[in-house]
Amino acid sequence: METPNTNLITLTRHVLSDQIRLGAAATGDLTLLLNAIEVTSKFIATNVRKARLINLVGLAGETNVQGEEQKKLDVLSNDIMVNALRASGKTAVLVSEELEEAIIIEDAQKGKYCVVFDPLDGSSNIDAGVNIGTIFGIYKISPDSKGAIEDVLRPGSEMVAAGYTMYGSSCNLVLSTGQGVNGYTLDASLGEFILTHPNITIPTRGKIYSFNEGNSMYFHSPVNAYLKSIKYPTNGKPYSARYIGSMVADVHRTLLYGGIFGYPDDKKSKSGKLRLLYEAFPMAYLTEQAGGIATTGTQRILDINPKHIHERCSVFLGSRDDVQDLLKFYKDVPLEG
Repeated sequence: METPNTNLITLTRHVLSDQIRLGAAATGDLTLLLNAIEVTSKFIATNVRKARLINLVGLAGETNVQGEEQKKLDVLSNDIMVNALRASGKTAVLVSEELEEAIIIEDAQKGKYCVVFDPLDGSSNIDAGVNIGTIFGIYKISPDSKGAIEDVLRPGSEMVAAGYTMYGSSCNLVLSTGQGVNGYTLDASLGEFILTHPNITIPTRGKIYSFNEGNSMYFHSPVNAYLKSIKYPTNGKPYSARYIGSMVADVHRTLLYGGIFGYPDDKKSKSGKLRLLYEAFPMAYLTEQAGGIATTGTQRILDINPKHIHERCSVFLGSRDDVQDLLKFYKDVPLEG
């Protein structure tokens, strides 16, 4: 019998080691905040696994700010995150996909970080057993601020951390605090996230594309021209299509295996489909930290200055060579023609 590994690197241990490495520059507040997100992820993972058994699947009878019908598990996940982040004492502003307005934390529990999050991305796939997840990004409030909406209406490049937790056959938490990207897997027997994917680096080129081609009749010309080039390449080696419909699952695969994920703006969704603050920014942050590129097709996603908390944008991200190929079509092919 193989001897068990006795030197497990947990998420908390790994983040603490980074804090020790930073020395006096680290206060430990971000570590405590990430610990709250870790506990939240475990709680949501437990409820995702037993959702059918305790009747958490189905509609809650309300709609969120996006006009989407809320699943019972959506509402529960949002409540879990809001309560845990407020109780951590480390947050000043919270922005959730499920809430129309930002939450400004009361002074008694106020900290110096802002968290933007989608508590349960891909929840329409719950009934089909497809991977779903939580996406989050973290800002530090401005030095002269006590916590205001302006603290999150900033470019994604100013985030101090971002990540996601994916709930599926295993529970995986992928995180960056600006020093590369690491992946952790929940060991249910220990109740701990264990480092299983250190220093995730996106291959410079992949063989998979993830686009919702059901919308291709609305895509702009550069996007359709690019897709044609990888489906009917001159070298006779077409890319494989892998589209699940859960951003967390599709981006997770792209981070590990390379290729390109795209959810572009089009003739129907002129501002794009994905939300900038709590979907595009965190995923773009992780992609760049892993060595890839994240763009709208015309500009770097992390350079966008948000105008409002539920703003949308076009998204392409993935392997450096693949995304650069796409950008050539945006440069050379007229938007319509």
